[in-house]
Amino acid sequence: MKIFTGTANPKLAQNIADSLGIPLGKAMVSRFPDGETAVKILENVRGRDVFIVQPTCHPPNETLMELLIMVDALRRASAARITAVIPFYGYARQDRKDQPRVPITAKLVANILVAAGTNRLLTMDLHAQQLQGFFDIPVDHLYASPVIAKYLIDKKLGKLVVVSPDTGGLKMAHAYSEMLGAGLAIVAKQRKGPSEVEALTMVGDVRGFNCVLVDDLATTAGTLTTAARILKENGAESIYAAVSHAVLTDVGVERLKNSQIKELVVTDTVPMMANTNGFPVTVLSVAGLLGEAILRIHDNQSVSSLFKV
Repeated sequence: MKIFTGTANPKLAQNIADSLGIPLGKAMVSRFPDGETAVKILENVRGRDVFIVQPTCHPPNETLMELLIMVDALRRASAARITAVIPFYGYARQDRKDQPRVPITAKLVANILVAAGTNRLLTMDLHAQQLQGFFDIPVDHLYASPVIAKYLIDKKLGKLVVVSPDTGGLKMAHAYSEMLGAGLAIVAKQRKGPSEVEALTMVGDVRGFNCVLVDDLATTAGTLTTAARILKENGAESIYAAVSHAVLTDVGVERLKNSQIKELVVTDTVPMMANTNGFPVTVLSVAGLLGEAILRIHDNQSVSSLFKV
């Protein structure tokens, strides 16, 4: 077994390798003068079980191309099996044609990964569960909820309600409420544009409760902060937010600072892009979880037990 990484999140890849007690594979990723990506694998991989850790985070076009070129390099170097470990699967927001003349980029990226030579995918908290069906190769889909739920349990927040900031995240919120033994509420929203959200109403009782907003990712934090305002208007005691992928922009940080949210809990699937400017952000590591999944895939064992807290 060998683990390689591109430039997207080398710290996470190193932590995964450390958790498994193996050295990180040597690869050189550089740029030609015109900006093209150049890759060279610096060790023998013939007949090896190879894992490439590369979330397709900022900048998504470059990190995706790095991953594809690394897969091609390893395939041509006769690796026995190539597993793309994509903790954050970018381009997942467009998973259906909800308007005329728009692409389905989630399926497009899946096709490109398979065409490049990827034999298997290991990912975490996809934007939509059905994305697993876009692949014609085995997909292992992990959840960050066991790591985040353990942290929230240790905080002993008392009277707790898990809140989904939109109807699409209800299944995730329900899973968290089961793990935490908490109530469940939903904020129904309507999106005006890519970075503008209009919240409509709330379903559930939050008066006097501590609330945890859960979502798969936060970029501009419009959904989270609008939902937090609705919760406060409905009598919530304190509000926390937990997201798997913190693809935060400066606009998102500014919104969080001016919001009712006390703390943002995230994982290290992607490196923090923006400066949090003093806003309390807790980063939990999923390196151990991904490392255990990689080991079980390599040994052809079950990964379903990793879903438990």
